[in-house]
Amino acid sequence: MTFEQLDLSDEVLDALYDMNFEECTPIQEQSIPYILQGRDLIAVAQTGTGKTAAYLLPIISRLYTDGAPTDAINCIVMAPTRELAQQIDRQMEGMAYYLPVSSIAVYGGTDGPTFARQQNSMRAGADVVIATPGRLLAHMQMGSIDLSRVSFFVLDEADRMLDMGFYDDIMQIVRCLPKERQTLMFSATMPPKIKKLAEEILNDPAEVRIAVSRPADGIDQSAYICHERQKTPILLDLLHKDGGAKRVIIFASSKLKVKDLTRQLRQAHLNVAQIHSDLDQKERDEVMLGFRAGRIDILVATDIVARGIDIDDITMVINYDVPYEAEDYVHRIGRTARAGSQGRAITMVSTMDQTRFGQIEKFLGKPVRKESIDPLYGEAPEYHPDRHMDSHHGHSTNRRGKGAGPGKGKPRNAKPSERRDKPTDNTEKKRHKKPFRRDNKKDRAKGDKTGAKS
Repeated sequence: MTFEQLDLSDEVLDALYDMNFEECTPIQEQSIPYILQGRDLIAVAQTGTGKTAAYLLPIISRLYTDGAPTDAINCIVMAPTRELAQQIDRQMEGMAYYLPVSSIAVYGGTDGPTFARQQNSMRAGADVVIATPGRLLAHMQMGSIDLSRVSFFVLDEADRMLDMGFYDDIMQIVRCLPKERQTLMFSATMPPKIKKLAEEILNDPAEVRIAVSRPADGIDQSAYICHERQKTPILLDLLHKDGGAKRVIIFASSKLKVKDLTRQLRQAHLNVAQIHSDLDQKERDEVMLGFRAGRIDILVATDIVARGIDIDDITMVINYDVPYEAEDYVHRIGRTARAGSQGRAITMVSTMDQTRFGQIEKFLGKPVRKESIDPLYGEAPEYHPDRHMDSHHGHSTNRRGKGAGPGKGKPRNAKPSERRDKPTDNTEKKRHKKPFRRDNKKDRAKGDKTGAKS
């Protein structure tokens, strides 16, 4: 199905054309009609399937066509991390380019002037507020945001928010919203806690489920069965192959591990940066900008970037440590092979992480290819996932060794903001005249047409 077959405004369709989006992804095709009808919705689909566009497009279109008040906050989008909030705001900017619909991203870790700008934008009535739960509550407590006229309430990455302990915050926010609203919940998984939350805040929702969470076919998955001490030598060998690694994300289990690994890679003269919760917002923004722009070849990160963050052209994801859950493995490696492209995902599996990795293989429904270790690094342990006790699930006679798992990810959105001079603050955005009609555009040569991804 194409976007033009949906009842979206012409202005939204023009923006999608500029972004080279024509064909809907399955989650968009099934979700957008329900949202346009005004139905509450719970949608389950893995990262990278276009969930963000699935709710932004119909909301933007309805805010314009339904004549939403210009002096009120009309939509609240909740996101678990500041990075995801920023990304949603960037996508919002592109999709609403031809419309007088404003947005503001509200998140913690900012300085005083930024906090003040957030306050001013919300008091002026930004159409869409994209916020992390904690920072939104802070503004509510200070009286800088009025939720009394909110028409749309969206929970993005709802399962992640509950995993991070935001249930009470979400319910506190919900109690301040109008009862007459449309609530949309998007999640990568449907555990019992998500079902419970849906029952509490949704009214007779439509339900959309897109397949079971599995890695994309374009991801070449492999694993090294190794001792903990062998991981870094193997990693360095991988990163130095074929003239040096470019566009690589390495996931580690803790910020301490990220810091130590980054130091070792820099000593090996690799162009690497790190991102974790100890960095302030400005530092994290600079790292992400540098990586997106290609000034940084390798990004070492905790799971803070595993979900919902679109970064172009990721060629390889390396799990230096095995993630605790199979879903986390899928989200990590989902950073690569986006939009039909190819990518590699490599996992390093230490002895005490074998059971955990075996559980991931059971979830995948097939074994992950095992790579041979160079004899130079010593003898590798045998792989017996049913024999070794993972320290997360049982006791071990040794100190816990960290595992690793493959993963990669790649985003795609070339937004109008990247090709035109225009306001960077959506709250000041004015209506733009369309350069030409879409009917004329159709006669022009088009690039690849794929669905808008999130």
